[in-house]
Amino acid sequence: MKIIPTRILGVSLVETAPYRDERGQFCRAFCHQELAPIIGNRQIEQINLSRTASVGAIRGMHFQRAPHAEMKLIRCLKGKVWDVALDMRKDSDTFLQWHAIELSAENSKMLVIPEGCAHGFQVLEPESELLYLHTASYSPESEVGVRFDDPLISINWPLPVSDISNRDKSHPFLQSCDSGLII
Repeated sequence: MKIIPTRILGVSLVETAPYRDERGQFCRAFCHQELAPIIGNRQIEQINLSRTASVGAIRGMHFQRAPHAEMKLIRCLKGKVWDVALDMRKDSDTFLQWHAIELSAENSKMLVIPEGCAHGFQVLEPESELLYLHTASYSPESEVGVRFDDPLISINWPLPVSDISNRDKSHPFLQSCDSGLII
């Protein structure tokens, strides 16, 4: 596994080298020992699987506040997505900046998103599936979200939005939020 830092502190891209032969491919999806430089003493508490049918659909931007803040490790198991991390840490040098990477079943990359950063993605191929490893369990009272189209952050989604949940459409714009949304 090769860990590649991004310009946002704590957001890393992990590249793996799948073994390919006539049967298909094999790839190590997680190795605590090799990922120790970025996950430290954290433990995986929850694993989620997401499947999104339509190209252009967006899920996000979500994160959990303390005391249930979580690191997320995200892989695409089927299809292709444009995956985005957004820094919501008020004291960070990259506050309100975002980083995006294409994740696919083919490229076997994983995005690591630390506590205090929101996550979202747009589907680039139909029936795309993501696997999420979380360092904290889901806590509805700690979950918050940021509008996918907030002009303050101006995420350049690669496709027109074809589908988004009512919940994700109802997240507030940052300029109208109280300081409780910002970490």
